[in-house]
Parts: sequence; structure tokens; C-alpha cells
Amino acid sequence: MGEVRWSPQAADDLEAICLFIARDARQVAAAFADRVLRATDQLAHFARLGRIVPEFGIESIREIIVGSYRVIYRTCDEDVQILTVHHGARLLDTRKLEGRG
Repeated sequence: MGEVRWSPQAADDLEAICLFIARDARQVAAAFADRVLRATDQLAHFARLGRIVPEFGIESIREIIVGSYRVIYRTCDEDVQILTVHHGARLLDTRKLEGRG
């Protein structure tokens, strides 16, 4: 079993998304955060669960989809680092993630 660690960027992303959702629906925001955390917890057992991020095409950079959001992470052996939580309708700025890890 590996370890799942959140980058500061990913933690900030999740917080900002939840604050935005909570403006209209606090319970929905809490439920969304719970869904993301449960999904990422699975990565401790199945690090390669997600698909390879198309914008990178690199085996170690993967994503899982939670609702409308892409949870992008990097694998290193069995460990996982969550890099960002990004809305699927928006273009991914790959420069934001380059050089991490």
C-alpha cells in the first residue's frame, strides 16, 4: 500500500472549489469534498487506477474524474502525489504542473 500526499496547489484547488460551491449549497460542497477524498484514498491501493493525462502522455501522470473535475496526480512506485483538482470544462495549463515532483 502506498501513501497519498496532496501538493499545496491541489489542497488550495479543492478548498477554492468547495468555497465556491458552498456559496449556494454548503451540503453539496461537503459532499463533493468527501467524494474527492474517498476517490483519492483509493489511490493508496491502486495508484494506476486513473487514466494517463492526455495533455502529457506520460505514464506517471494520471487522473481520475470526480463529477466535473479532474483530479490529476503523479505516481512514484506505489506512492501518489495529488497535483491539482481542475474543472474538466477548462483547458489545462500544463505549465502550471511542469517541473513538479
